[in-house]
Parts: sequence; C-alpha cells; structure tokens
Amino acid sequence: MEFDHAGIATTDAAALAELFADLFDAPVAHEEEFDGMTVVFLELDDGYFELLEPHGDGAIAKYLDKRGPGIHHVALATDDIDGALDHARELGVELIDDEPRPGAWGHEVAFLHPKSTGGVLVEFVQH
Repeated sequence: MEFDHAGIATTDAAALAELFADLFDAPVAHEEEFDGMTVVFLELDDGYFELLEPHGDGAIAKYLDKRGPGIHHVALATDDIDGALDHARELGVELIDDEPRPGAWGHEVAFLHPKSTGGVLVEFVQH
C-alpha cells in the first residue's frame, strides 16, 4: 500500500483549494459533487489533499459540527481492496464498510473504524 490522500473537512472547499494551490503549489486535479458534498482533489507530488465540503446533513457535516474543520481521514491506495479488507478482518480490525463501495472519482473505497486504528479514520481506495 501507499499513501493516496488526506481527506480534509471544510466549510468552504473553494477558498481552501485556492489557499492550498498557492501555498503548496497544489493545482486542482479533480472536482465533483458526490454523496451530498463538494469534493476537490489537489495534486501533490506524492498524493492528494481531498477537500470535503458538505451540503446539508451527512457524515462530514456532523464531523464539522462536532470537531470543526481539519483532517478527517487518511487514505491508502491498494490494488486489492477485498484482500486488504480480509487482512484487516484477520487482524481483528473493526470495519465501517464490510464491502467496498463507490467513492469519489469513481474509485472503490472502504473505511476502517478509528476505534481499531489508533483513533485514525483509515480509508482503503482502489483506483
């Protein structure tokens, strides 16, 4: 596995994208409306920042209400998401997603519960 992206919850993806584009020389690689939010990927040399701006209620809106803006999750790329989930199960890791589901940018994703991963919400992503 390798680092894919850090998901960042924000109330204003456009403003944060503009700041990060200037601050980190990280151009917008992809933007879409997905699952009740605006998702903006900023390209870095070794991965992405994924900016998550909710529209209405949902997991990111609840996260922002509870914790405020900031890093929401860390994503690791895998060529075998089913195998990665099986391995996590074998290690006794609690899964949020028992099976991969559609994610942003057309990728398959699955999340691991932060109770089992040192307080970090981990996403597996298969391109």
